[in-house]
Amino acid sequence: ARDPPGSPAEQHRPAPLASRTGGGGVLTRSACPFLADAPWCGHCQALAPEFTRAAGILKNESAGLRLAKVDATEETDLSTEFGVTGYPVLKLFRDGNRTHPIDFTGARDAEGIVRWMRRKAGPSAELLQDEARAQEFIASQDVVVVGFFKDLQSKAAQGFYDVASDAVDVTFGVSNKTELFQKYSVTPDTVCLFKKFDEKRVDFPLDAELGLNKEELSRFIVLHSLELVMEFTSQNSPKIFGAKIHNHLLLFINKTLETHLEILGSFQAAAPPFRGQVLFVLIDVNGEGAQVLQYFGLKSHEAPTMRFINVETNKKYRMATDEFATQAVGSFAQAVLDGKVQPHLMSEEVPEDWDKHPVKVLVGKNFEQVAYDETKNVFVKFYAPWCTHCKEMAPVWEELGEKYKDHENIIIAKLDATVNEITNLTIRGYPTLHYFPAGPDRKMIEYKSARDLETFSKFLENGGTLCVPHVPPPWPLAPFPHGAEGWVPRISPPPGR
Repeated sequence: ARDPPGSPAEQHRPAPLASRTGGGGVLTRSACPFLADAPWCGHCQALAPEFTRAAGILKNESAGLRLAKVDATEETDLSTEFGVTGYPVLKLFRDGNRTHPIDFTGARDAEGIVRWMRRKAGPSAELLQDEARAQEFIASQDVVVVGFFKDLQSKAAQGFYDVASDAVDVTFGVSNKTELFQKYSVTPDTVCLFKKFDEKRVDFPLDAELGLNKEELSRFIVLHSLELVMEFTSQNSPKIFGAKIHNHLLLFINKTLETHLEILGSFQAAAPPFRGQVLFVLIDVNGEGAQVLQYFGLKSHEAPTMRFINVETNKKYRMATDEFATQAVGSFAQAVLDGKVQPHLMSEEVPEDWDKHPVKVLVGKNFEQVAYDETKNVFVKFYAPWCTHCKEMAPVWEELGEKYKDHENIIIAKLDATVNEITNLTIRGYPTLHYFPAGPDRKMIEYKSARDLETFSKFLENGGTLCVPHVPPPWPLAPFPHGAEGWVPRISPPPGR
């Protein structure tokens, strides 16, 4: 339902663009981002109110910032011109430049859109002219970055402005004043990151011959804007997974217990040598971190404990016996990096009645002996308890188990992949079906056809093949929430699953 005419929401609604009504003229304004969406797109529907709210905030500003939207399913000419192939897409048109729009890279909420727009439309760094303003500026945020340049028109200074324009979540300043060089004991062409935690200040001096490397400066800012130990919260989660550090060392503690808090000091002391290699993360099992426990197969009473995870390979590691002294923490982290620690695989205990029903129950501890039994053909459903698709398929899978329960060499099984892990087998969506044929070759065949009793049966009777063209499942795999970016995504169901 649309808002009534004249209501605040309707007044602030982004202007619709249409190629046939001269939409291109709107794009010649000083700064006009447009949202390309589709009416049926769920992500578009979620973004729409945030985009409208951002439009309302920006409408009252004098910087010439306006938002517009395009129904890409109707305005196919505009979609083709600007290469829109998925939805939603946000692009910024600046200074009437229609040929080189800027892709949106900010957070997809109202505040993120406004922050990104202001940075793109205005100066990316504040010019600091005197000591009083510099001190006030540095004290204004937890993290600020100041570039000290002899010549603000130099190539290095321009590169600094480019980095500042892209790093919209950090506040930037710049100065060419000799008095400020002296105040902060810097030589010309140095970038300083000031922060209210850890080292308080970190310098990035420029090489006189090589100049400023924008990628290196951007990486420097990301790394040093993070605390040495990041506590997992909903607010910090984007920083943790946006840092692009694949190795995470997690300390699970209960912050209400003094004995647990005492461990934090030694954990933090171990972190400095690993900056940029390993992200040290604090998990409060009595707070927001409680939701992380299931992903590591832990219970709150097992804290304090540590886990190491590589979020790229999804491999997890643990100490044989938890030790929290600084040297022990550092040695463990280094041993994992050096490949001297074997991955730790989660597994439930084997149920006493695991083989008493038509569909056998597998866990990490009995998977190997069952799936790779050379005398059996084993068909396994890897599922998640919260997955709607898995629940919809469950009756058919039970029928399949009933049909083959007395078969001499076919086993129908299931495994809860949220709490059981298998060596060299990564599950990327639910349900995933794998067939393990009899024989010594340890083969594995992923089943990707129709999910009904008849097709399943034909697949099994043909020894793991189908003599029919590939038929896609009636519904897609339920993905892990938010993709496969780290150790939070797979611990709770995505919306609507």
